[in-house]
Order: sequence, then structure tokens, then C-alpha cells
Amino acid sequence: MKHITALTLAALMASTAAPALAQEQGDILLGLGLGWIEPGNGSNTLAGKVDADGALSPTITFEYFVADRVGIELLASWPFKHDLNLNGGDIGETKHLPPTLSLQYYFTNNSSITPFIGAGINYTYFFDEGTNNLGGASLDLDDSWGLALHAGADFALSEKSALRADVRYIDIETEATVGGTNIGDVDISPWVFNIAYVMKF
Repeated sequence: MKHITALTLAALMASTAAPALAQEQGDILLGLGLGWIEPGNGSNTLAGKVDADGALSPTITFEYFVADRVGIELLASWPFKHDLNLNGGDIGETKHLPPTLSLQYYFTNNSSITPFIGAGINYTYFFDEGTNNLGGASLDLDDSWGLALHAGADFALSEKSALRADVRYIDIETEATVGGTNIGDVDISPWVFNIAYVMKF
């Protein structure tokens, strides 16, 4: 009788165990989320210290698993909009798109939490630069290429879905030109915090 009770209890626990989101070769993950970009401390230029405020925007990720536990992910987003500051004062704004391609490794296990790490390359496209308090001078920010690091975890909701929390560090450095004069490089290099709903196909 005790053996039957123990087996029944074990079966009940297995049936109510948290789901796992396995990652196998050929799997595809689609993630829809919100990302917050928190730029670094800015840079000293010929015009003074230039930095950017943080920004929030919807994100989308597409990932294909080239092997079990190994995926190639593309991050895209709606344009991020940043206010720009010079020596603490508002001088304008810019928008940018930061597509990032990463190779990622997943630490699969028997729990509902799957951590992962990744590294890759980022391309940042700046556009719609506008200026304030610069006497009408124009502002131009060059596009940027840089390395990106990525880490996070998937919290399985079912065998086909999960809630993802992740963080990236992206090397973004752009050459700034004001009124046709090159004032130097502006190091934005942000931390990117993201929460997403992930679906497996």
C-alpha cells in the first residue's frame, strides 16, 4: 500500500511539474518584447561632454538553432529615440536602429528555467538628428559597428512558450559632426534590458 501511495504521489508531482522549453537543432524562436537602452556616461569632445538619455522601444527577436542548444539570433526593434545633451544641457535628439546578430548557447536542464549566454556583432543606424540651442547648426552621427554581449534566461510557460529576461552590452561609438565640423567620437555603449514573450516553432 505504501509503494502504491508513493508511486501515485510521484506521478502526481510529474504531472504538475513545470514545463521545459527544450532547444533542439531546427527549432525557431520568435520573441516579442520591450527593451530599455541605458547609454554609458558619454564622451568628451571638442565641443564638451556629449551624452544621451535612455529610451524604451518594442523589440523583436528571431532565432534559429543550428545545433542542439546553439542558436543564431537576430535582434531588431522599433526605432529608439534619444535626447542628446552637451555639458548637461539639451542640444537635440536622434533616432537609431540597432540590429544585432548573436551566436547563443543554452544551458538546458530539467527545470523550467533555461539560462543562456551569447556574443555577436551590432550595427547601429542613426537618423533624424535634430538640434536645439546650437544656433541652427546641423548634427550628424555616423553609423556604428561594434561587438555585443548577451545573457539571460527563459522561464518556460509551456513546451512552446516562455517569458524571457535578458541584458546586453553593446559597443556603440559614433563620430559626431556639428555644423560640418568633426567634434570627435561619442561613446554611447549602452546596456540594453529586455523582457519578451518567446514562442517556439
